[in-house]
Amino acid sequence: MKVMIAEDDPVSSLVLNSKLKKLGYEVIATENGRDAWFAYQREGPRIVITDWMMPVVDGLELCRMIRADNRVQYTYIIMLTALGGKGSYIEGMNAGADDFVTKPFDMEGLKARLRVAERVLSLQSAVNQLEGLLPICSYCKKIRDKENIWQPVENYVEHRTETSFEHALCPDCARIEAGL
Repeated sequence: MKVMIAEDDPVSSLVLNSKLKKLGYEVIATENGRDAWFAYQREGPRIVITDWMMPVVDGLELCRMIRADNRVQYTYIIMLTALGGKGSYIEGMNAGADDFVTKPFDMEGLKARLRVAERVLSLQSAVNQLEGLLPICSYCKKIRDKENIWQPVENYVEHRTETSFEHALCPDCARIEAGL
């Protein structure tokens, strides 16, 4: 699984990078929030570990940018910071962080948080699969929407995508229609 680190302190970044690789993660290391944002868009990591205080774009703004991106696959964000206290915790969570770890971090604690992140991401993937299932009538092919209303498949698709339909008969149906 890809984990992106956004950390401006080279020593902290190197230590975290090394430990994450030993745990089997594919690590993408960046030095600030702007570089992290570009790497996030390019690489699509499932977990982001970001420092709060960084040059160019800080961790809070990076969280907000990731949350505003609205990708289908959820990104789990762990905020690393030297800031402590309830106010900082609330501010980080309100910006979109899923977890909050104060520096210096304990590697065993971070490993546990990464296991939680993997469970959350796994559950989210399962929910996405279930949401992808469409209840369709096996006889008339109408689809039941979230309001429990049955509608023709064309209407359902047209209202949720930029698709429009051009009706025609396939060769088999044309032969049946012609009585052949």
